[in-house]
Amino acid sequence: MQLSWAGVDPWVVSLGCGLLIGVVSERRESERESMAGTRTHAIAALLGCTAWSLGVPPFVVVLLLVGALTVAAYWQSAPKDPGLTSEVTLLFSVTLGGISHKSATLTAALGILCALLVYSKGPIQRWSRELLRENELRNGLLLGAAALIVMPLLPQAPVDPWGVLSLAALWKVVVLFMTIGMLGHILTRVLGPHWGLPVTGFFSGFVSSTAAIASLGHLAKSDEHQLAQAFGCAMLAQLASLCLFIAILSTTSIALMLSMAIPLLIAALCLVLAAASGLLNRQKTAPKTEFESERVFKLSSALLIAGIIALMLFLAAWLQHVFGNTGVLVAAAFAALAELHAAAASLGQLFASGSLPLSTAQWGVVVILASSAMAKSVLAFSIGGIKYGARISLGLASMVTGAGLSLLWLG
Repeated sequence: MQLSWAGVDPWVVSLGCGLLIGVVSERRESERESMAGTRTHAIAALLGCTAWSLGVPPFVVVLLLVGALTVAAYWQSAPKDPGLTSEVTLLFSVTLGGISHKSATLTAALGILCALLVYSKGPIQRWSRELLRENELRNGLLLGAAALIVMPLLPQAPVDPWGVLSLAALWKVVVLFMTIGMLGHILTRVLGPHWGLPVTGFFSGFVSSTAAIASLGHLAKSDEHQLAQAFGCAMLAQLASLCLFIAILSTTSIALMLSMAIPLLIAALCLVLAAASGLLNRQKTAPKTEFESERVFKLSSALLIAGIIALMLFLAAWLQHVFGNTGVLVAAAFAALAELHAAAASLGQLFASGSLPLSTAQWGVVVILASSAMAKSVLAFSIGGIKYGARISLGLASMVTGAGLSLLWLG
């Protein structure tokens, strides 16, 4: 008779998980007497495995008994150690023993994850109590609710008579805007102040390149020695905005984005060259500007983008019905004056729904970039003065010209 090891797997995995969690728990609580150490966790896991093999009722009885013991232990240790981690971990060891009969792989993964969480007590507490800020926690919860609660509830099918407005696709743009703003904020904090104004300028462009250009305009006007650096950082902010533009366009219509890959790449290279020309004289330190704030992202800005997209879709559908494809380009240009990314999402959705031919949609992308560049140039002149406005205008013009000429060349 051959010995089969298939039925032994649950007990082996349970023992391994119990030993691992027990060792980690015992080492992390070495400064005081541990409520449950290596042997206790290993026995608890094997007990759960054995009880489950006898049926669900015996497992429930064992779980209740171990729970009663942990309550008694906590009652004794609560005055000195009010934490519940040791008690909950012991109950989890019993539970791992039970689910090992369902999936040994899942049990091993959960056991390792539990051990990592127990072992990382210090770093997790430091991160949650000292490093994590209140506004970051609030914005993280908003982002999670937007992505995991609101978005699954929205319908995928269009809700308007023209078939161009999908609430699910619209909300994906909002979630993308919030996510990139969060990532930019995290990277800025991780990199620290060593990289100074350029890093902050770049990542602020994911939140609002318009606000970044305006804030840097104040810097350039108040200190002419910072003019070149302010211009370079403004171009980095616009580069980030263009990256977000490409991401949103990909979300709404990957086909349109791929057809514009080379023109958009040329536009990005023009911005990189413009930023490099301004940052060659970068100083080691720079004063803090308005956009270098504690804000991760603004939910109101994301919702404003969604509202502009919806309005733009309705307006474009109506203008196309009245004036044809030319009306769509006019609507896109006016929308880009207020919000570049909303116009991009609207144009992408119109193309994806079959309302626009490819050539019209491609030139619509260039028109959107030009309209946004015009609005930002006027803002730069009004806030930063003639020198700053002239540089910003030339940098943005190079972006639009590069995209337009490369599209002509490809066409």
